[in-house]
Amino acid sequence: MDAVWGWVIVPLAVLFGTAWLAGIVLAWLGRRAILDHPVERSSHHQPVPRGGGLALVPLVLFAWLMLAADGRAAMETAAIAGIAAILALVSWRDDLAHLAFGWRLIAHLVAAAIGVLALPDGALVFQGLLAPPLDRAAAVLLWVWFVNLYNFMDGIDGITCAETVCVSLGVLGVSLLAKSNDGTAPQLALAVAAGALGFLRWNWPPAKMFLGDVGSVPLGFLIGWLLLGLAASGLWAPALILPLYYLADATLTLIARILRGRRFWQAHREHFYQRALAPDGDHAAVLRLVIGGNVALLALALLAVHWPWIALALAALAVASLLAQLGRRARLRPAPAR
Repeated sequence: MDAVWGWVIVPLAVLFGTAWLAGIVLAWLGRRAILDHPVERSSHHQPVPRGGGLALVPLVLFAWLMLAADGRAAMETAAIAGIAAILALVSWRDDLAHLAFGWRLIAHLVAAAIGVLALPDGALVFQGLLAPPLDRAAAVLLWVWFVNLYNFMDGIDGITCAETVCVSLGVLGVSLLAKSNDGTAPQLALAVAAGALGFLRWNWPPAKMFLGDVGSVPLGFLIGWLLLGLAASGLWAPALILPLYYLADATLTLIARILRGRRFWQAHREHFYQRALAPDGDHAAVLRLVIGGNVALLALALLAVHWPWIALALAALAVASLLAQLGRRARLRPAPAR
């Protein structure tokens, strides 16, 4: 029964609890008129309630706290959950009234700087390539970038929930296959996947509700923690492979915007997945491509437990193929108006 509680009861409670609470949050957001109104850079054409992370994040964080209290995860997990809760509050403020990019960046830097202190002593994210102080500093910067790209990439229906499910299940599978003892319990990843899957009921195209920053920013922080835990335990290749599509799309787009002299921190529609949406606005079609790519990356992350370099090379090819497919879709002729 003890094993059933951690592996079955907690994730099922998060799954169905999120799906149920999301309906209540949706009604409340509608009454308060907390809506994402379409603008020139939007991928939707009608106002959609924004802030659905209020249904997802609290349940996932509560599950993490319970797992830590029960000894199924390192006690540092409670600190990570607390930091994510503070980030959620800051991000909710940003959803209600836009915060300047500088203030958001400071919050993310402080959160990551405190968060890396919870990594085990002597566990190096960059596998000894950097001296320990530099390793921790680089981990902070990487974590901050990951949190922000998780937010940047949440631009079409269902994409971040689907990414979260795939990456979380990948962390779970890799941890079990490698029998990792890094203190990052597989149940943590399972709880995150369950929450994202429960919210996907409301976020699948056509989305009834968006995560908002209150959802995407804390999720990016939690997923970043899980991936840093894998890397610090020596599983650097799976930790890189699992989010490789998000990393590639966001980073290549950022570099392109900087080279063109654009304000890279401003909202835009230049990501590969956003341009792939342009011909017909079919969110589901683009999302299926992304999910297919992420399933391939999940399989390759499992392969990377024993053959890291082979899996990493194949993952690079898989992501290049996905980006090429999205690029081809972006060049399709729009369907003629009827």
